[in-house]
Amino acid sequence: MSQRTDINDARPTSIRHLIGQRNVIKQVEVALDAAQQDCRKVDHALLVGPPGLGKSAVCHVIANEMSTECHEVLGQTLNAPAELNGLLLNAKDRDVVFIDEVHEMKREFQTSLYLALDKQRVFIKTGNGSPQSIPIANFTLLLATTDEFHILQPLRDRMRLVLRLDFLNEEELAQVVEQRSRALAWEVEAEVLGEIAKRSRGTPRLALRLLQSCHRVARSLGEDEVGMEHLRRACELEQLDELGLGPNEQSYLRLLTQAPARLNVLASALGLPTRTVSEVVESFLLRAGLIAKDHQSVRHLTAQGREHVLKNSQQAV
Repeated sequence: MSQRTDINDARPTSIRHLIGQRNVIKQVEVALDAAQQDCRKVDHALLVGPPGLGKSAVCHVIANEMSTECHEVLGQTLNAPAELNGLLLNAKDRDVVFIDEVHEMKREFQTSLYLALDKQRVFIKTGNGSPQSIPIANFTLLLATTDEFHILQPLRDRMRLVLRLDFLNEEELAQVVEQRSRALAWEVEAEVLGEIAKRSRGTPRLALRLLQSCHRVARSLGEDEVGMEHLRRACELEQLDELGLGPNEQSYLRLLTQAPARLNVLASALGLPTRTVSEVVESFLLRAGLIAKDHQSVRHLTAQGREHVLKNSQQAV
């Protein structure tokens, strides 16, 4: 049998395979046990959290645990009422309908969705313009979002479970990397697991992406075991430092070594939209304590951030 070479060839299929997110796992276990005891579907749920924390994985695990089909779609791809109706009509009793990035759905479609849940049917216009109602199955609706307040409140209110995913610590991330490498039958040195975790910003998706990069480097050299030299080369190719900061974050920190600055000044210097800088570039820097904002929203380096820039500049010499 040929070796699996893609990181997505082995994903969690059971609640026992999920790492971290203890409170979410407990909520899901209770919901699954209750549904199985009562021979009914799992309650509708809203999954909330930053990108890359495993919201999709949790949804697929729920479907696997219930031995039902998962009908998955991205919110922004639903561009016509017929597409939403088709999604709902294709689901059978106890199936999972999973809408990822639901905050990107048009507001009128969100309204249609919660009305369909209430009435247990969809409404379709016939050729003569009169509405026709068609019953839908008693399925489980799972909604995933990075911004719950861009979802209509009536739709949020119809979700009986709210599962809030948080960032993982380094130990949990190392376990994620080890679990996936074993599932793929990839040989990885123990030291590499922790080093990948340090560079992954608490995010499983980033950890697995870096594992994939390390494996790619190893295979390009015809080697089977992923070692520290492969990790160093992968980080060099992707321009990642020891904290997993990419070129934009590194440039941002260097700009602040010159003087504190406002968001629009930093965005202009980086050549990026202000929203991208505030929501993407600054997110981890603030969480890691490398930067701070004063009462006038002026950004400045912390002592920890200045130390990190100095250390990187010395290593680059």
